[in-house]
Amino acid sequence: MQHAPPDAATVAKLPYRPGAGIVLLNQDRKIFAGRRIDNASDAWQMPQGGIDYGELPEEAALRELTEETGVPSHKATIERQTSNWLRYELPPELLGKLWKGKYRGQEQMWFAARFLGTDADVNIATEHAEFSEWRWMAAADLIEKIVPFKRDLYTRVFEEFSDLI
Repeated sequence: MQHAPPDAATVAKLPYRPGAGIVLLNQDRKIFAGRRIDNASDAWQMPQGGIDYGELPEEAALRELTEETGVPSHKATIERQTSNWLRYELPPELLGKLWKGKYRGQEQMWFAARFLGTDADVNIATEHAEFSEWRWMAAADLIEKIVPFKRDLYTRVFEEFSDLI
């Protein structure tokens, strides 16, 4: 049985899920991207996720990096964070399905980090794997590969970090 998406008034009352993301840059200024394991389309993204209670955004970004890529936090050095929290809205077909219907989208703080390791330090076969494969990508290529509802957010993140990419 399919459920109808919530109406606009209900969605407008929902909060944003607090999150953090990390733009991991290698020595060639390419960005780490992983292909989502739970999406049948060719959807790629950077490490990102929710902020746990009591956790600082930078801590969450580094935790997500390790959880999703196997890269330990000491193999990345944070260079900058976005000047503001950035938001994206879930598309109607995902409202009420993701995060038990509690949120309308995410409000994220993003961090640019320099990768200090080698490709051998990346291991996406983590305990709760989110990616089926990974590669280093140019920002423009990743913009094309991200799910459409996050495209504007990724564009804004890359604009803020344009001098690093």
